[in-house]
Amino acid sequence: MEKMQVRDLMRPIDEFPRISNHATLMEAVEALQEADKEFQAGRSPQRILLVYDEAGHVVGKISPMDVVQGLEPNYDNIEALKHMPRYHLAPSVVDSMKEELLLWQRPLAELCSKATGVKIGNFIKLPTPDHMVNANDRMDKAFHWFVVGRHDSLFVKEGERIVGVIRFSDVYRKITQTMRECPAPQ
Repeated sequence: MEKMQVRDLMRPIDEFPRISNHATLMEAVEALQEADKEFQAGRSPQRILLVYDEAGHVVGKISPMDVVQGLEPNYDNIEALKHMPRYHLAPSVVDSMKEELLLWQRPLAELCSKATGVKIGNFIKLPTPDHMVNANDRMDKAFHWFVVGRHDSLFVKEGERIVGVIRFSDVYRKITQTMRECPAPQ
């Protein structure tokens, strides 16, 4: 397994359902439901929903958590402050700011009406460097990002383009297979 490359365990982007970054939040909800239905029925090997731009390039993925954050986008402003070293905000201060901004205080029906007007391209987060590996990288780099970032999947690049996804479930399956194939101690 030491010589294995990321490309050996990655899944090409063609295997994943996709949605345009111009789609609405409601369209994303419907696409996520369909992806989950196909996965549960065994007709699809995964339920990760990739997001593509005007040129057809994958620019990210969307999850149920992204949908919830898309309904209340003000969280991003507070969470960004928490990670800026010069602010050194304690978690209690961040919680206080959330309460002052009345996050999730509006009726849910009002939030839901946003679902047909908000485009997922307005809130989807682009993959960060700790969420990407290169197809030719050795697997130890992917192991590192899975453990440190606690990601369930990583984007795989060739050059500047995302060409696949490596899922932790596939990596874990390979690890356990390798462990079972180890010779028993004498």
